Amino acid sequence: MVPHTIDLLKEQLPVHQESLLLTGHTTTGLVLVDLVNGFCTVGAGNLAPRQPDKQISEMVEESVRLASVFCDKKWPVFAFLDSHHPDIPEHPYPPHCIVGTDESNLVPDLQWLENKPNVTLRRKDCINGFLGSIEKDGSNLFVNWVQSNQIKAILVVGICTDICVLDFVCTTLSARNHRLLAPLEDVIVYSRGCATFDLPVEIAKTAKDVIAHPQELMQHIGLYMAKGRGAKLVSEVSFDTKEP
Repeated sequence: MVPHTIDLLKEQLPVHQESLLLTGHTTTGLVLVDLVNGFCTVGAGNLAPRQPDKQISEMVEESVRLASVFCDKKWPVFAFLDSHHPDIPEHPYPPHCIVGTDESNLVPDLQWLENKPNVTLRRKDCINGFLGSIEKDGSNLFVNWVQSNQIKAILVVGICTDICVLDFVCTTLSARNHRLLAPLEDVIVYSRGCATFDLPVEIAKTAKDVIAHPQELMQHIGLYMAKGRGAKLVSEVSFDTKEP
């Protein structure tokens, strides 16, 4: 039933994707959304995969690849890290990525980012990273990052495609349209660099107040919604080998 449903969904709600070649002629920033142990590392917490997950593993691999090239070229990188206070729940999700635990830290393959001068890290205590970037004085760390680096395009990867990634993308697009993010023009979502979790309906039915979340279905919906809001979708990202 699920494969048939997915095929029908993709037929009725097609998502056109392109290839992206980064040349350096347009200032592009890489945004990493929640590549933390609590969402990506097997057995790391309540919302971590219970077993090796192909979609999540590929997302991490592609994110590491992009982050490595961006850092080699000294291009700007912004990384969100989901980090929650234990006394502030995030309904409807169980406790996760608590501040001070390893759940809220970058996955092992990306921990080296913490020492890179071109990387900005932001621990956020909410789903939406744009809102989670608001400082006490009302300024916004993400907005400042875009403007200080004169970024014209952002390339977004991370987890979960239909939750934290989508919320951030939609808000960023609204802010761009409202002229709050000049000179930002394009918000690009890399599908292979995004992933979401899997909670089949047959398992959800056995638990109280749990919503089913079939992975492939929700991945497609997340990408479709992002494109519908104005994001550009790409299925391949490469770099101009002639660029320094």
